[in-house]
Amino acid sequence: MLVVDDEPQIRRALRLVLRANGYDVEEVGTGEAALDSLTLQSFDLVILDLMLPDVDGVEVCRRLREWSQLPVLVLSARGEEEVKVQALDEGADDYLTKPFSAPELLARMRSAMRRASVETTRAEPLVNTGSGDVEINLAMRSVSRAGHNVHLTPTEYDLLRVLAKDAGRVMTHGHLLRSVMGRGYEDATGTLRVHIASLRKKLEANPASPRIIVTEAGIGYRLMVD
Repeated sequence: MLVVDDEPQIRRALRLVLRANGYDVEEVGTGEAALDSLTLQSFDLVILDLMLPDVDGVEVCRRLREWSQLPVLVLSARGEEEVKVQALDEGADDYLTKPFSAPELLARMRSAMRRASVETTRAEPLVNTGSGDVEINLAMRSVSRAGHNVHLTPTEYDLLRVLAKDAGRVMTHGHLLRSVMGRGYEDATGTLRVHIASLRKKLEANPASPRIIVTEAGIGYRLMVD
């Protein structure tokens, strides 16, 4: 693991947690040092603080994504919502808001690494949701719930397809709107909410308490998978 944070106490806390759980850890305190390490060594995951003294976390993520799909888990302080969204749009896999618990950190790490492994080994484009009764077949452009075909409008299917292609990863409002409606619609969050609500009515056992398409407040949505 590569830990990138300019606060020594945060690096120390992360080092203790990660090593106690069997991970090898390298730490750096700047964005340039992180990029140097990433070009010279192989890592399973990067834990990346957004507020760095030289190259910020968003730029590190942008430059890393030019040549690598290494899982990136960003750390942010409360109030950095806009920067957090930028990092996710630049290819970060997930985020944690400080302060966070060790169990949540480890769970997010395992999820990001598991997704990276599945993306390189999955032979069939089938996505099963965490509730176990919804299946999305990206090759056949079909969706079923409890074995029965679900009719979706073209926009609903496109939204679900984008969520399913990166299942388990948070998708920002802007990314979803650009992917489905094109550039220039990034601010149409009201329209997005309407389509998400319609999808939930068709897919969720209880749309008022969704377990398949979950909301990341102020950020976007995440499709939960097994």
